[in-house]
Amino acid sequence: MKEKRAQHHSKPAVATGMDDREELEQKASDDEVRRGDSTEVTTLRYDEVEPS
Repeated sequence: MKEKRAQHHSKPAVATGMDDREELEQKASDDEVRRGDSTEVTTLRYDEVEPS
């Protein structure tokens, strides 16, 4: 009988109480980048403009 593997779906998460913008815009130090202790963050901003 085949074993079912648990599917791991990771969702982006931010700790409760964390100031999202300030924390996510903070740059990693050169040392953190060398150690691989950094994450690339992509920010999507929707700018709705009224048609003229």
